[in-house]
Amino acid sequence: MIGGELVSEARKRAGLTQAQLAERAGTTQSAIARLESGRTSPSLEQVERLMRLCGFQLIVELAPYDDSDIVQAEALLRLTASERARHLAGTVNRLQGLRGSAVV
Repeated sequence: MIGGELVSEARKRAGLTQAQLAERAGTTQSAIARLESGRTSPSLEQVERLMRLCGFQLIVELAPYDDSDIVQAEALLRLTASERARHLAGTVNRLQGLRGSAVV
């Protein structure tokens, strides 16, 4: 499903019709339509090839999971409303201090 969405987005960004991409790929417009609609499930290699034919590169990356934003949000939720307000005021003051010390 996501493969078809990626191909569709790449094709549209390249300004190609399904027929034009099909011609480049040596297939039919209906095959591209089936792929983009999710009626067929392309392999990763097929998606990469079709995206290259549109002038794009698919980059798949494994990155470490970082949940620090969730941990911070949960910590803030444990505070009372007045504690959160003081925390926010302190953050604003620190940011204003940074802005004042920035070299222009």
